[in-house]
Amino acid sequence: MKSFVVIGLGRFGSEAAIRLAQQGCEVLAVDSNSELVQQVSDYVTQAVVADARDKGVLRALDVKAFDCGIIAIGDSLADSVLATMNLKELDVPYVICKASNETHAQVLKKLGADRVVIPEKENAARLAKSLASTNVLDYIELSEDYGIIEIPAPASWQDKSLIELNVRAKVGVTILAVKRENQITVSPSADFRIQKGDTLVVLGDSAALKAMQKL
Repeated sequence: MKSFVVIGLGRFGSEAAIRLAQQGCEVLAVDSNSELVQQVSDYVTQAVVADARDKGVLRALDVKAFDCGIIAIGDSLADSVLATMNLKELDVPYVICKASNETHAQVLKKLGADRVVIPEKENAARLAKSLASTNVLDYIELSEDYGIIEIPAPASWQDKSLIELNVRAKVGVTILAVKRENQITVSPSADFRIQKGDTLVVLGDSAALKAMQKL
């Protein structure tokens, strides 16, 4: 089970926290505003009123034990910078930050943020779905029921052709493209053989995409 600490429970942070929890992840939600904490407390693993600008507080919460930290603090550059520095110094493995604009994003990247999200370009629901999937490299939601994932080719598929795998009939997905090193094969033919290290771009409904992740 993946684990996340979400700092800042405004619209973006609260939706990310709730969506991650709904997808079976362990979620620690943190905000200095007790009302915002209360609003998500019934949906996440643990919700805490705390000041993320205080490294000692974050250390006490054992944030380094989480797989990923999401800093969704509002428009305060100073607050998000302090929170980012704290998570990096406390050795949180992967830190994602919300930024209000491109300048804000560049500052956070220079501080070591592993990924920066500008909400106008990437919504919380998509981010949560992508992060919650254990081996999905990227996720694009086409509708409520359909999406596209980018996923490493299953080991059991190696050295087999697409016609042998009969993916559409057996799993219910369509392989749109295969990435191999620096080359991308779009709409691969039936005799195309999957190799170790391939990345697949796959289209399907929610159930089929979940099944694909378990192969």
